Amino acid sequence: MAEDVSRLIESAQRGDAIALETLLGRYLPGLRAFVRLRAGPTVRAHESASDIAQSVCREVLQNLSTFKYGGETGFKHWLYATALRKLQKRDEHWRAQKREAARVVGDEQALLDAYRNVSSPSRRAMAKEELARIEKAFDELGDDEREVITLARVVGLPHKEIAEAMGRTEGATRVLLHRALAKLAEKLDVGD
Repeated sequence: MAEDVSRLIESAQRGDAIALETLLGRYLPGLRAFVRLRAGPTVRAHESASDIAQSVCREVLQNLSTFKYGGETGFKHWLYATALRKLQKRDEHWRAQKREAARVVGDEQALLDAYRNVSSPSRRAMAKEELARIEKAFDELGDDEREVITLARVVGLPHKEIAEAMGRTEGATRVLLHRALAKLAEKLDVGD
């Protein structure tokens, strides 16, 4: 798969629209889930995860020629780092402006599909309610807990890369992930 991603990136950098569409399409559901989880309530109240994810994709498209391929992991890191910067800017914007906007809800099924690693199978039946419950519980976790769950379950990074990204040992991130998932599960069970 890494060679496939490498070829897609090289083709997209040469202007191949189909390669670019395939490349971004592969990561879009996970990117949407990542954006939704990392956006926080302020940004989510004003903008849809789909709109922000598309904005991230536009930015990636504009800057693709500057990307130096470092494997699939390098591309994922670049993509999600771009998303984090975008989210920080949007959060600053909405906090500074204190703007009111209608909440836009979109592609919730795709988000639920990406959240399957966080949610139990028995809970998937109540899609919209479950999505709101997961987001509320996720928002109640600490920053490191949200980060480790997002990197492990949404982005799909291996423990070694999570440890590097978080500045911790691999063992410490494994323990943190275990505890964070248990805490998330407990918060979700309280609502039952």
